[in-house]
Amino acid sequence: MDKYRKVFKPKEETVKSEEEIRVTAAGSVSAYVSRAATVFNELNKSFVIVQATGNALTKAVTAAEVIKRRFKGLHQITELKSIEIVDEYEPLEEGLDKVTDTRSLPVIEIKLSKEPLDTSDKGYQPPLDESQVTEYDAEEMARGRGRGRGRGDGKG
Repeated sequence: MDKYRKVFKPKEETVKSEEEIRVTAAGSVSAYVSRAATVFNELNKSFVIVQATGNALTKAVTAAEVIKRRFKGLHQITELKSIEIVDEYEPLEEGLDKVTDTRSLPVIEIKLSKEPLDTSDKGYQPPLDESQVTEYDAEEMARGRGRGRGRGDGKG
């Protein structure tokens, strides 16, 4: 492949709705939880959609589980899909043909709703028992867990 160069295509701009939370592998779960709080409390939406692709799938599942444990009575529908991505490579030398590479990228979409969802859907999960839910508190989330600086002994 050292005789080829990848052709970069401009990305299509997809407009995302207010209810959608796009999870990346680099983002923090607490940021996604606070975004869900904003959607539910300030924007008064009845549902949120957590969406991720590739390496971020596990983080999306983690974020959805934490969100379910912060807000009472959330119904869940999980949908797994895959999208085809076509990479095109052009030759750097004369006489070589263009090469295309098609890869399949996994996508997860988790819908968390305060209203009941379609219970016959194969990805449906009922709300958690209220004993497992700790209501979301913005001040408590911002405070941190006491991993302070300490006295500085033994670092460096």
